[in-house]
Amino acid sequence: MLEHRVADWDNAYANGDNIAGSNRWPAAWDAPAQAFRDTLSAAGRAKLDIAYGDSPRNRLDLFLPDAMPKGLVVFIHGGYWKAFDKNPWSHLAKGAVASGFAVAMPTYTLCPDIRISGIVREIAAAIAKAATMVGGPVILTGHSAGGHLASRMVTTTTPLAADVAGRVRNVVSISGVHDLRPIMRTGMNTTLAIDEAEALAESPALLRPMDGARITCWAGGGERAEFLRQNALLANIWTGLGAMTSTVVEPDRHHFNIVDGLADPTHPLTRTLLAE
Repeated sequence: MLEHRVADWDNAYANGDNIAGSNRWPAAWDAPAQAFRDTLSAAGRAKLDIAYGDSPRNRLDLFLPDAMPKGLVVFIHGGYWKAFDKNPWSHLAKGAVASGFAVAMPTYTLCPDIRISGIVREIAAAIAKAATMVGGPVILTGHSAGGHLASRMVTTTTPLAADVAGRVRNVVSISGVHDLRPIMRTGMNTTLAIDEAEALAESPALLRPMDGARITCWAGGGERAEFLRQNALLANIWTGLGAMTSTVVEPDRHHFNIVDGLADPTHPLTRTLLAE
């Protein structure tokens, strides 16, 4: 008989402390992200800092392909709902843009200035704004906390308007946190202030998928055990609720470099994201 109990919840969700050479990040993303923004800006294919709401951080960047977009990809950044903005991730639009899709990358208000439920509503507003600018299917992806936010959009309690939700073709949650209840046991909850009611209302794994939901839960083989569990959890539960689901564990990837495949149009992560 195998028994398992998490004794240290902070360590269970601590990525940097458990990745060799983790001090490279997030600085390792900054230069390629800036270079990508500069290149597309020079080509007239970047629309930066578009307002989608009234708060100072309610801004998104939109990167355009060199022809009429085949559809819209939205990438939602992570940072445990309390760190980062859109800027370090711009280069991750490269794979989808090279494949003919427009890519929107929103910044959102961070905890403790907002609750996670408020971030969920902001992301819905960002998607709605981008969807007015680009036609065709909408494809959602996000990393870590962003994976939570992306999958939350395709639940039956989605804040997306029906016309926008109806355009969502696919979701890829990358290293997503799909059940918020364990985060309540960590020290960072002093910032996040998740309570039981919010965890029940905002955890995709505790909600039902909308009709026609299609999601891939993608994580790295070198992830913390809790991220691998969270990755498998959502696909497992939603399969039983009628969604089209799949689970991928990419070998030799950890929580920080798991997103790199999005910059390559030929990488399986990008191909999975854009699959019809």
